[in-house]
Amino acid sequence: MEGTNMKRYIMALFAVILLVGASGNGVLAKEQSTKELVPNASSAVLIERDTGKLLYDKNSHVKLPPASMTKIMTMILIMEALDEGKIKSNDAVRVSDYAASMGGSQIFLEPGEEMTVHDLLKGIAIGSANDGSVAMAEKIAGSEEAFVELMNKKAKQLGLKETFFKNATGLPSAGHYSSAHDMAMMGRELLKHEEITKYTGLYEDFLRQNTKKKFWLVNTNRLVKFYPGVDGLKTGFTQEAKYCLTATAKKGDMRVIAVVMGAPNPKERNAQVTKMLDYAFSQYETKRLYDRYQIVQQVNVQKGSQPKLAAVTSESISVLNKKGDRNSEAKSVITLHNNIKAPIKKGQPVGELKIMQHGKVVTSSPLLASEDVDSASWWRLFKRTISEMVH
Repeated sequence: MEGTNMKRYIMALFAVILLVGASGNGVLAKEQSTKELVPNASSAVLIERDTGKLLYDKNSHVKLPPASMTKIMTMILIMEALDEGKIKSNDAVRVSDYAASMGGSQIFLEPGEEMTVHDLLKGIAIGSANDGSVAMAEKIAGSEEAFVELMNKKAKQLGLKETFFKNATGLPSAGHYSSAHDMAMMGRELLKHEEITKYTGLYEDFLRQNTKKKFWLVNTNRLVKFYPGVDGLKTGFTQEAKYCLTATAKKGDMRVIAVVMGAPNPKERNAQVTKMLDYAFSQYETKRLYDRYQIVQQVNVQKGSQPKLAAVTSESISVLNKKGDRNSEAKSVITLHNNIKAPIKKGQPVGELKIMQHGKVVTSSPLLASEDVDSASWWRLFKRTISEMVH
């Protein structure tokens, strides 16, 4: 009997050892698989767009040449100028001698040629056009130098501490640098302009379609064609920077941004970005809480031509959960600015929306005025006061 009990004890102990070993190997395998996401690149980062949550990091704060990923900031300023009405999509842009002289990737603009903002943006987003980037820089700021000042000003506004620009293209220049982290943050900012993916998500298109100089564009980001859900954002290559890519992909409500810098060749760059995207979509899920420009609350306006206006979200807002996590309820906390007085411009910050999860703030985003509100005349204010007294 004692021998039988001893055998059972030994077998049970052996089973426990196997179980613990298997569990340990599983944890180790998971750690190794995460580490092996980007083995052959200088730096990399993976974030979820709406929350900005970090999902993977490899030397993401190291300053490196970003090459043509620089054009993400160029496109941010173009989209802002469009939103603010400073330029229009169908505006004709006249190409200067200087813009036409840009080397590297280009759409072969000629001095004096005119092309619309829409087509130039297409050339930048799809074909990484250096000549198109400088033409747009001159259109918006008057010169590339003035445009670069706007680029660096925007980088400061975004809190990017590892970025400094010397040009609008990413062509090699001493002191022109960024980091994987900062590129991801720029990608996040650009994606606030949701229409940008109509350009960056195109695999191929044409310029000058009705002329003898018809030009075929093919996206330098091959993942747009070969990875479902990828619709941007920007590749980069120089001898110094090697192969770089800031990619974004969306599945369902979840959008992620993956950055690789300093990969040895395009195949390795694309494979490592693919691994990061696969990891994100297999391990995490998001729940959309608000769409961009969704009305959140009515705001009282003092001395305005109308007494209230709608406060709207400035971007889409989601919460990110590990798959299988059921204890993840989110709470919205709305704070409106005190004493909101007319005149008010559309897009002006009027409050803040915070998303709380597990007792912590996971997202903080400004609320914006949905429309312009002029100051009310004294007669309108008088009638409003009388009306309120009567009621």
